[in-house]
Amino acid sequence: MKTAIIFGITGQDGSYLADLLLEKDYAQVIGVIRRSSVNNTHRIKHLLENKSLTLIEGDVTDYVSVSQLVQEHQPDEIYNLAAQSHVKTSFDQPIYTWKTNAEGPLFILEAIRTYSPHTRFYQASTSEMFGKAYSERNGKKYQNEETTLTPQSPYAIAKLAAHHTVRLYRQSYDIFACSGILFNHESERRGELFVTRKISKWIADYCNWARTHGLDPSNVDSYAFDEYGFYTTKHGFDKLALGNLDAHRDWGHAEDYVYGMWLMLQQDYPDDYVLATGKTHTVRDFLDEAFSHIGVDDWENLVVIDPKFYRPSEVDYLLGDPTKANTALQWSPNVDFNQLVKRMVESDLNV
Repeated sequence: MKTAIIFGITGQDGSYLADLLLEKDYAQVIGVIRRSSVNNTHRIKHLLENKSLTLIEGDVTDYVSVSQLVQEHQPDEIYNLAAQSHVKTSFDQPIYTWKTNAEGPLFILEAIRTYSPHTRFYQASTSEMFGKAYSERNGKKYQNEETTLTPQSPYAIAKLAAHHTVRLYRQSYDIFACSGILFNHESERRGELFVTRKISKWIADYCNWARTHGLDPSNVDSYAFDEYGFYTTKHGFDKLALGNLDAHRDWGHAEDYVYGMWLMLQQDYPDDYVLATGKTHTVRDFLDEAFSHIGVDDWENLVVIDPKFYRPSEVDYLLGDPTKANTALQWSPNVDFNQLVKRMVESDLNV
């Protein structure tokens, strides 16, 4: 019976991982949560009565608390999903991003080396580390474990530092440490500031607004518009404000990806793996699919492009090649792009 520690248990990935580990009858799942005046356990509220789950206050940027936790519990596995995870925010808060995303993994690995060298460690890396680089085969662009890493944001730079730290501890200290280079993975539990959830949540709010005022959400042509909003004689509603609609992303469902994380720590030898669907779509594609679920084919008048949502340095094209994970881990995603979008929109519509 295993014991696992999850840093970042209250986030999207951490909550799905907690579900998975408890379903697999782990003896103890310890979730590390930051001390906060706001209750942020809503994603795991369905697990709070489970006797195998323990929540402990801690901070991945505090080596003392991290080392005490590792020394006391001697876990079989540690999953580090804690991060400042907003790329755009990292340009505004580069120091905080570095401390959380680069120093935090180092503190965990050093605690493992010092106090619990048998512990297996998973680090959440990111496709953002590739930046503008890609490999090419038969005229097709893609990124895999061998592609050059050229990060384009403080977020990606900090994640790259952690990625190399994992490799160093694996090679120099014989720690079982793996990095999952995860491409974009979304879900019904995604934070509302991420573009995919921003879209699905806005659609739900829009439908509620329209129906509250006796309007048909699909009959966009019946509304009057200005630059920022659309309105009837008495009632107004802000348009959906977005940035770069032409960015290509490889989108999958988070539930599939946390299973890949778990598989990495069940292998005989540690390694790094790309987790991706192998298909790329633009934000426009996501909008097309999302709005189709409420009968809107032409959404252009419902969306406004706001320059404040553009990154100072954009990553234009991400398409992962998960061949290594497919082969070595026997992993492949179950939820495709259309199913992902449908689940997100329907979840927000049903809240």
